[in-house]
Amino acid sequence: MNDPIAWLAWTGIVLTPWKLIGMIGALMFGARWLVQFLASRRAGRPVIPRLFWYMSLTGSLMALSYFLFSHKQDVVGVLQNLLPAFTAAYSLYLDLRPRSEHGAGPAHGDPS
Repeated sequence: MNDPIAWLAWTGIVLTPWKLIGMIGALMFGARWLVQFLASRRAGRPVIPRLFWYMSLTGSLMALSYFLFSHKQDVVGVLQNLLPAFTAAYSLYLDLRPRSEHGAGPAHGDPS
């Protein structure tokens, strides 16, 4: 997967499958802010939609795989993408876990 994609040779672009995965991951990780902006604009207040966390996790894991498995193998890139992947996974866990009827507490609008 470190060999250039052959069908792009005529363009002069040298792109490996791993680099393509890393680039798509970086674009997805960046585009999550557009999703957050649009959701906040629609709600009229700051919100972070679930899609934001999915894009964060997917983008981080794709970029992380590039830095782990390509010829690049850069520890800085690994560290740069490891923490956001963990944070996004944990945020998704919190968002997707079943909420008990009586455990909402003050954070969810229950004054008790």
